[in-house]
Amino acid sequence: MDQLAERLLAHALENAVRHQSTPRGGAIIGAVMGRYPELRPRAKEAKELIGGVIAEVDALSHEEREARLVALAPELLEVHEEQARDRYALPPLPDAEKGVVMRFAPNPSGPLHLGHARAAALNDAYVRRYGGRYILRIEDTDAKRVDPQAYDTVPEDIAWLECAITETVYQSDRLALYYDHARRLIERGGAYLCTCDNDRFRELRQAKRACPCRSADIETNLAGFEAMLEGAYAEGEASLRVRTDLEAPDPALRDFPAFRILTSTLHPRVDATVYPLMNFSVAVDDHLLGCTHVIRGKDHIANTRRQQFIYDWFGWTPPHFKHYGRMGIEGVVLSTSEMRAGIASGHYEGWDDIRLGTLRALARRGIAPEAVRRAMLAIGVGETDIQFSWENLFAENRAIVDPVADRLWFVPDPVAVEVSGALPREARPLRHPGMPARGTRTLAFDGSVVVPTAELGNDLSMLRLKDLFNVDVSAVEDRFRFAYAGDDLAEARAAHAPIIQWLPLGETLPCTLRRPEGDLTGVCEPAVRGAVGGVVQFERIGFARIDRAGPEGVVAYLTHR
Repeated sequence: MDQLAERLLAHALENAVRHQSTPRGGAIIGAVMGRYPELRPRAKEAKELIGGVIAEVDALSHEEREARLVALAPELLEVHEEQARDRYALPPLPDAEKGVVMRFAPNPSGPLHLGHARAAALNDAYVRRYGGRYILRIEDTDAKRVDPQAYDTVPEDIAWLECAITETVYQSDRLALYYDHARRLIERGGAYLCTCDNDRFRELRQAKRACPCRSADIETNLAGFEAMLEGAYAEGEASLRVRTDLEAPDPALRDFPAFRILTSTLHPRVDATVYPLMNFSVAVDDHLLGCTHVIRGKDHIANTRRQQFIYDWFGWTPPHFKHYGRMGIEGVVLSTSEMRAGIASGHYEGWDDIRLGTLRALARRGIAPEAVRRAMLAIGVGETDIQFSWENLFAENRAIVDPVADRLWFVPDPVAVEVSGALPREARPLRHPGMPARGTRTLAFDGSVVVPTAELGNDLSMLRLKDLFNVDVSAVEDRFRFAYAGDDLAEARAAHAPIIQWLPLGETLPCTLRRPEGDLTGVCEPAVRGAVGGVVQFERIGFARIDRAGPEGVVAYLTHR
């Protein structure tokens, strides 16, 4: 092979392996000219060759591309693998050599979604890297945000994500502990009971002025807190505030609340009316549970500053805090309240409706938990805001499912066509083109086939029925007819005949492929029955998880293309 053509092919293969998609001509030429300056005078020739090179690569399976790349330019595959490893590398943590204690702390307001997955996966990766403990802390001290079913769904979602949780803590089990630390904080002069009207307190805070309650002595505040616990105050009449800096530039840092009364909403696990607010319970728990590092979004930066006041009052050493940038996620609903309302109205089938961004929806589609973790590690812990890429997640998942997914046939919107001039025979397509040892399926042709209606057009003269034979196509009164036209694949390619899926007329199962954009109906081959619960590739359609197969047919969910 000429050196230029060889370099173009090698880089096209590397690009296709890395992105698991058809490479772009301009990118390949640019890579070759950048790596091999001596070929730059042949740039015009490269533009003439690149179309054929890309067509050659596009016709190969992922396994065939890797094999060709190993034979042609193994050094590019090594670079690709090294870059892949680096994509998941996280920066080191300070003071982590002897192990870490990390925590993932969701509210039990509903199932976990992609936004939760980032924190869960990043903390998990660091625990695996350094060793130590990984705490699942259910932060359920706000009864208004508690869905009782989430006590089951949250641990189930974390188990699906395969995070190495070592212990689970429920904050609602620790109320007595929080009350005890509230008393200690009062005794240190770090908290006081406030009975000011909320609007009046807000005005004073904005003016950097103390409220009248701030001057009460320790005994009065202790007695007031006990009265608060005993039910002497109604909801909204009293709160316990942390004494901070009234001159703090951020008004939110000035004497923020640590405890409140909540009687309008009953808690499903405990009989209580006084609850710690997040900044108090989090600071106490992070200290008592021995958390060494806290990794969370930068929307918590203000909370970190509030919690520092509590650490200072108790004389505790805070954990190392790391705040990562916001992650925008487009195309799915992530709001728990919106999802719940949509489920109640019947718009969504449930928490695993594939139009949602819950981990359950991803699982139902056939996204592997490892793919989610890899995608989150690739995003990393940088402070820059980013936009979540569905294509990156799909690429991670494709790398996992592509080697193991059987290739099966699904014919959307099928039309039956008789084939004249062809004797009965069997087609034996491979279960996996890159792994012949996995065997074949058997499809028996006996005179008629079903093919996708969309593949037929008035200007079509020849088709190749995949792994079977060529047919000449004619249309008579809006009905298509096929005539046997030989077995030679090279002849079909020379005629630019489309290669299409087909199924024997008598060997089909009704099949509905459910997609976020709408259902696709058709038929599939009987072998699909054996893949229930797993992911297959419907050739020329995409990867799909086979959800169920019964007397009425098959229901599958599109994973991605």
